[in-house]
Amino acid sequence: MSSIRPVIASFANLLNGTSARRLINRYAPWAVIALAAFLRLWQLGYPSKLVFDETYYVKDAWTLWNTGSEKSWPKDFNPMFEAGQVNGFLADPSFVVHPPLGKWLIGFGMWLFGAENSYSWRISTAIIGIASVALFMLVAKLLFKSQAWAIAAGFLLAIDGHAIVLARTALLDSTLMFFVLLAFYFLLRDQQLRNIDQLIWFRPWLIATGLALGAATAVKWSGLYFLAAFGLYVVISEAVARKAAGQKDWFTAGFIKQGAATFIQMVPAVFLVYLISWTGWILGSDGYDRQSTNNWFTSLIEYHQAAYGFHVALSVPHSYASNPLSWLFAIRPTSFFYEGLKYGQDGCLSADGCSSAITALGNPFIWWPAAASVFFVAVWYARTRERLAGLILLGLAGGYLPWIFYMQRTTFQFYAIAFLPWMILALLFVARHYVNSAQRPVRAQGLFFAYLVLALAGSLFFLPIWIGTWTPYWYWHLHMWIPSWI
Repeated sequence: MSSIRPVIASFANLLNGTSARRLINRYAPWAVIALAAFLRLWQLGYPSKLVFDETYYVKDAWTLWNTGSEKSWPKDFNPMFEAGQVNGFLADPSFVVHPPLGKWLIGFGMWLFGAENSYSWRISTAIIGIASVALFMLVAKLLFKSQAWAIAAGFLLAIDGHAIVLARTALLDSTLMFFVLLAFYFLLRDQQLRNIDQLIWFRPWLIATGLALGAATAVKWSGLYFLAAFGLYVVISEAVARKAAGQKDWFTAGFIKQGAATFIQMVPAVFLVYLISWTGWILGSDGYDRQSTNNWFTSLIEYHQAAYGFHVALSVPHSYASNPLSWLFAIRPTSFFYEGLKYGQDGCLSADGCSSAITALGNPFIWWPAAASVFFVAVWYARTRERLAGLILLGLAGGYLPWIFYMQRTTFQFYAIAFLPWMILALLFVARHYVNSAQRPVRAQGLFFAYLVLALAGSLFFLPIWIGTWTPYWYWHLHMWIPSWI
């Protein structure tokens, strides 16, 4: 270990050079985006089968794109759909429990590249996943005021397996993550301009926050949790700031007037975007429950009541169900796809067989330190009330805490993608604190860089089970570090 430390220190000194820093700041963000793109686009069409919940979202997206609302399919139609018979849907409407926007985006990719091509099923989600990495670097730069820490944030999100798998699969959760992260970016821009000395009824960045949260809610209703978290933050934080500044009317100005202004600027924007996402159903006449009443609005309300009833009553045993208390630690990752071959079958040369797996498992070298960091940040905030720590916890409050109240509901580990960026921010908060408080900052920087290399090595090791690479069975099993991962 003592022989490695001088190497780390020398390397850190090299990176801190003026020329090196200038090159890193200019080109590293693009390199991170390119890395994210490679990991999300390489062999995106594999497998050419509907994996996990793609069986719902891909087919729903295609009927939504073609008819304006989701339609039913013949029983056991997946093999025919995968073979290219993509227009075999029925005229009967289908009862779906998630809003349309995420499926509109999936459908756009299918229309653009051809629905019979499995690559097209996933391209929209993959592009959104790449954009999330770029957006995350912008968010981290606003928070940490540092290009270097922003690059580190983007790098960790780019190489994490949970983010990679969700971006390579036509599900809704990665898209939800993008829009809530976009809303958080807009919220940070709004907070840069906030003025507690006067009440401002027109705050463009706050309205943009509402629009982004409307898009998030139009993908999955859990976007409403972030609306509650972000809206309450604006009101409470500004009321507290007014009180600290000695304003006599801080309660009235902060909670009542600012609460009303925040509501008016955010909630109608959310409602508007959400309603627009239902345009196909509203303008059509053959969507599920569309004709249940005399007008579309009351019919839409009845539809939502039925969907809500489904969500709250969902408690169906599933082999990959995961309790929300375990999400931070990646105890029970979701297997999206698995196929096995016997020795000699289709070129398998391994005596114990071969495997192709796609498992939504986060990089343990990112997830486990990040989980520990979340608790550090929570304790730090309780002791110091540091605003940066509070903003990091804000995303976790919106994305994670509400699920604690649904312990009996069937839930899955991959839902955690919605708050993964804030877990990484917590990790970087701790790393930044360590570097800034170290007696030898250069050495501390070198150790953090060594950690990034370790995380990258971990991603290279786990990459085959994130993208479905055929490997010997023993090699797949080598990745199953704890029994609950199988």
